[in-house]
Amino acid sequence: MDMSQYLQIFIEESKENLQALNENLLLLEATPDDIEVVNVIFRVAHTLKGMAGTMGFAKMQLLTHSVENVLSEIRNGKLHITTEMVDIMFQCLDALENYVDQIINTSAEGEESYSNLIEQLEAILKGDFKGSNSANPASQATVAPQAQQGSAQKVSGSEKKTEKAVANSSSNKIKFPESVEAIKNHALESGINVFKLNITLATTCMLKAARAFIVYSDLGAIGEIIYGEPSSQEIEEEKFEQEFMVVITTDEPAPRVEAIVLSVAEIEKVVVEELTLEQEDLPEPVAQTKTPEPSSAPAQKPVAAQNKKPDAPSKPPTKEEAVAAHKAAVAGKSVRVNIDRLDTLMNLVSELIIVKTQLEGITESTSTNSETNYSDSVEYLERVTTSLHDAVMKVRMVPVETVFNRFPRLIRDISRKLGKNIELIMSGEETELDRTVIDEIGDPLIHLLRNAADHGLETTKERLEVDKPEKGTIKLRAYQDGNSVVIEVEDDGRGINIEKIRSKAIERGESADVVNAMSDQEVLDLLFKPSFSMAKQITDLSGRGVGLDVVKSKITALGGNVEIVTELSKGSRFIVRLPLTLAIIQALMVNISSEKYAIPLNNIQNIENIHHDEIKQVQNQEVIVLRNQVIPVVRLDTILELPSTDTQDLIVVIVRKGEKQVGFVVDSLIGQQEIVIKPLGKYLNNIHMIAGATILGNGEVALILDINTLV
Repeated sequence: MDMSQYLQIFIEESKENLQALNENLLLLEATPDDIEVVNVIFRVAHTLKGMAGTMGFAKMQLLTHSVENVLSEIRNGKLHITTEMVDIMFQCLDALENYVDQIINTSAEGEESYSNLIEQLEAILKGDFKGSNSANPASQATVAPQAQQGSAQKVSGSEKKTEKAVANSSSNKIKFPESVEAIKNHALESGINVFKLNITLATTCMLKAARAFIVYSDLGAIGEIIYGEPSSQEIEEEKFEQEFMVVITTDEPAPRVEAIVLSVAEIEKVVVEELTLEQEDLPEPVAQTKTPEPSSAPAQKPVAAQNKKPDAPSKPPTKEEAVAAHKAAVAGKSVRVNIDRLDTLMNLVSELIIVKTQLEGITESTSTNSETNYSDSVEYLERVTTSLHDAVMKVRMVPVETVFNRFPRLIRDISRKLGKNIELIMSGEETELDRTVIDEIGDPLIHLLRNAADHGLETTKERLEVDKPEKGTIKLRAYQDGNSVVIEVEDDGRGINIEKIRSKAIERGESADVVNAMSDQEVLDLLFKPSFSMAKQITDLSGRGVGLDVVKSKITALGGNVEIVTELSKGSRFIVRLPLTLAIIQALMVNISSEKYAIPLNNIQNIENIHHDEIKQVQNQEVIVLRNQVIPVVRLDTILELPSTDTQDLIVVIVRKGEKQVGFVVDSLIGQQEIVIKPLGKYLNNIHMIAGATILGNGEVALILDINTLV
């Protein structure tokens, strides 16, 4: 069996469960008396534990089991939730996320056991946990009185004893294929044991196929599997309920085989039959279940709940399996798609087939109406391909919620670290972006949120002194604007002092004349320069001058831009504008010195025909005055080092990036066209003025101008 497909499922499911754990821990901190939230967290932890055990990740399984034990006592009313307890839970969440990251990168969970967290969880169960503020008894994890007695008598299901008995029966006849029968008889004649195992999985098993694979793998290590039902293909596709059967030849005795199968987590029952040469004298099954043995023996000593052991983890994949699984997991990035969108795609593909058939018929026809029919079919084909493009784009779209969901925890941690009272208000989480953009936008937004919390918002004391609410607010919103998605990070803090930025720039060696001549927006753009920082001291959150530089470079690489709007003492707003998709765009095709270039349409404001005499010189920069606005002019043939054309009448394409406008001089316009963006490849990735290339209908290659670099 191929373990890689299960690893990918495990990774996707783990990410979802960890996100659910994060959201509900935040909710639990706000409403510690809500037992339903505790129940949800318990179920998520239980699911994670089972999945980790299925995949053989023992350390991850042990940590989630320890978390589950604490949650179980909270559910039973034997522990009371405290802030310190929630802090430990969040640390466990971080550890689990580290495990998953390690698994994504290497297909193994790594060597870190996080034993310190497990010890703290055990201390919580024993009532010995002091937390970070041991001087305050109210902040300690408290154990209800009944916990000292009732919980001590609980025993994990995995420790329940099993009953072993062997009996014979002639009532159960087995008919194997002739080839299997021959192998079985040869093994028996050679003195090798042959066992038939009927294995039942627990009804709560999440990954049945993966669990069955672990059983196959463990049994294969002690013998040879000669037959199985259902088939391995059906098991891989999970086309079975909870039961499957295996026939194995082995030198090991029945008790050893039983123990190996029962050591796999989530095995409800195993029935072992020892086969013989005479089919009429088949042995009675050995019913082996994970249930307590009824006995008159003395009762066991009470076992504290915190000492429960998790189900034995399955054997982890071999090195070869791990490498193969990692390659498949890395290559197989996935995105969940609404079934309605897939239905739309299927219908459109069907329409394409119809058009293809029509065109084939027209090609073979000699009718006088062939030309008309051909034009109609081409027009119909154009409509279908446009709809198909829209449908494919929707399939690639993912809500920004997948990124936004991580930020409440981020703000919580920053708020506590800085000692500020901060509220994060999010809106527009349903706004969709291309999966490629979604994967890259997380880090820039983290930088902007940290910047707002650390630099933007005042301390509680400062806010009260200027009659502001004690609680500072950061708003994170997303919305679609034409062919772009806008994400804004806004705070109600102190705002940005533009004059201080001017002074800082001059202090850093910039020309005073140049800096003083800058507009306010140009001064604000200095914040995006490498190593430019207004922080008075360096902290672990900010102050090194790399945050906004990273934001700028990352967003520019995605074909977007970022701008700042600020008002002193009122707050600041960072506006990030991103393209809906990086694959297909609408562009204006132009000629520059007989070469074809594409300018993304969403950057274009308007197109003007001007005479050469209308261009003026201001501080060695060519400009035009258009509707009372001074707009810089860029001659693209000069920038691109192409032969210039001597003409008096110029075509100027006005483009906008944020608040800045620039006029690009081109030789002629070809027209608007939908183009597919192709990367230039690793050998040309340092050409910053070019965003990519596209192939035109006649086979020519046209370069796509990078507006963010040119403006």
